[in-house]
Amino acid sequence: MKDAINLMNNTYSKELLTYLLDFISTNKQTKFNEIIQHRTRYLTVVLEDIYQPHNASAVLRSCDCFGIQDVHIIENQNEYEVNPDVALGSSKWLSLIKYNGKENNTPAAIKTLKEKGYRIVATTPHKNDVNLQELNLEKGPVALVFGTEMRGLTENALDLADEFMKIPMYGFTESFNISVSAALSLFHLSEKLRNSQIDWKLSDEDKIEIKLNWARQAIKKCELLETAFLNNKK
Repeated sequence: MKDAINLMNNTYSKELLTYLLDFISTNKQTKFNEIIQHRTRYLTVVLEDIYQPHNASAVLRSCDCFGIQDVHIIENQNEYEVNPDVALGSSKWLSLIKYNGKENNTPAAIKTLKEKGYRIVATTPHKNDVNLQELNLEKGPVALVFGTEMRGLTENALDLADEFMKIPMYGFTESFNISVSAALSLFHLSEKLRNSQIDWKLSDEDKIEIKLNWARQAIKKCELLETAFLNNKK
């Protein structure tokens, strides 16, 4: 029954995407098809309670640039805000998944990611950590968890992590800010992933889902077209 429902949903999404693409320029469609080939969900980013809009937005920009499709945002005490001058529109091309239904949303977020098969890798110096270059990507999909600059990751996040990773540093300063940490990590790991034999690319179903969301972002008042499409299907 579940497979039949998924098939129906995928068929509907594919038909809707085909319909909406008629309202998008050929150049934009070509861009969609080029970029989707480099997107991945094998690596994902988790941001725990980030409160500085500048850094929060810079991370989104890095995710888009390095082809990381999903960003999981945990809002405990701080609401995640995007600075459009820094993000440069990157947020509309990403899948942002927010966890904000409780006072402490970290356990629920990590539980959800583990159920999807992710290894939770906390980005923080730790007695059992590995250097960025040594992180093994072949063991399964990775969720990189970043915390605030002032406090780092919470005890909840550290307790629930499967592994710990640090970026080697050779100066007096003890840490990078979060936007730099994310950029360095994603550059190295995304390149390592693309040069591996790992099946890191999106499934056909994921490609349809993501391109459909991109089409919605690219078309003004897209909801009117969707309503017309739905009415024609009845």
